[in-house]
Amino acid sequence: MIRTYAIWVAVIATLTVPLVAAASSPLLAWRDPIYIVAGFAGVLSMGFLLLQPVLAGRYLPGLSPLTSRLCHRWVGVTLILGILVHVGGLWFTSPPDVVDALLFVSPTPFSGWGVVAMWAAFAAAIMGLCRQRLALRFKVWRLGHTGLATVTIVGSVVHAMLIEGTMEIMTKTALCTLVLLASARTLAKLRVWDIRRRA
Repeated sequence: MIRTYAIWVAVIATLTVPLVAAASSPLLAWRDPIYIVAGFAGVLSMGFLLLQPVLAGRYLPGLSPLTSRLCHRWVGVTLILGILVHVGGLWFTSPPDVVDALLFVSPTPFSGWGVVAMWAAFAAAIMGLCRQRLALRFKVWRLGHTGLATVTIVGSVVHAMLIEGTMEIMTKTALCTLVLLASARTLAKLRVWDIRRRA
């Protein structure tokens, strides 16, 4: 019981501490409200990226396999909404910058990584929602879905680490590291690359 509580407290703290640190950033003083909302949507999305491999690997105590799978799906939907708010808010504040990013001509190196991660997230979500319509073998579908999710995670981590914004460097580094570690552990556990292995 104590271990269960400790794990849940650690997860909640990991998700909330970066938000608190970002909220105390002095860079927020001169930002428009829409820009601030867009920035916090990005921070929240990084937290959702941590939850996804944790749920896929069924590491959260107290959740049945079915509940973990349903939570994984709904967190994925919420992640897509977070990305849309993040990009949409930036579009309202500076459309030319968003256009440059989407066309991969932005002078800021983090923009390209963010765009790649965004499109990979959209594709992963479509694969997740249209699994039955795709009529793929489960292991082949899971390989494609996980591959796109991996691109999303790596692209998002690089995107976040390159930005010098409201996210405090220590909490940002810790969150990104946990996202990578959780993803790597889940990939090793599920062995999604071995489509010939029996379930």
